[in-house]
Amino acid sequence: MEMEIAKELIEMAQQDLQVRDKLLKEGKLSPGYNSEMESVHKKNAGRLNEIINTVGYPTRLIVGQEASDAAWLIVQHAISEPALMKKCYELLSASDGEVNPQNLAYLHDRICYFEGRPQKYGTQFDNRGLYPVENKDEMIHLRKELGLEELDQDVVIECKTENNKKLHHDDLEFNSWRKKVGWI
Repeated sequence: MEMEIAKELIEMAQQDLQVRDKLLKEGKLSPGYNSEMESVHKKNAGRLNEIINTVGYPTRLIVGQEASDAAWLIVQHAISEPALMKKCYELLSASDGEVNPQNLAYLHDRICYFEGRPQKYGTQFDNRGLYPVENKDEMIHLRKELGLEELDQDVVIECKTENNKKLHHDDLEFNSWRKKVGWI
């Protein structure tokens, strides 16, 4: 097992959460993407990409459960690095059970959110509530299968759209940022 890499991943994730908590307490976490938070996310994403290029995606077998979960948190927060998020999704999908399947579901939905597509597992929320899902019945089944808690069905909105801009059409600042970093 890659103990030094495991330790580094855990420390990176802890720093991410510490900065997040600090900014939250200061009231600086939103609206928008705080530049200090983005800096941490970009630095962590860059280092994670180096790790992946060296040892592969940090699965439980390579770095242990805690560090593998830390790597997932880093990927989940690498929102200004769409290529890395998509690369990691592909690697996680091919990991033959060596990663937490809930992590794969969250990453799938996170990518859908930033691409402007409906989500599959119902894991992402925005300022209006639960982000729309592809298929409500499938989402319910998949959440049960993965051991995710049930959602209030009254808040679930189905949205079948192929237009990646449609779901975020009214948020010009967000769309400008998505275009700048490569989501659209």
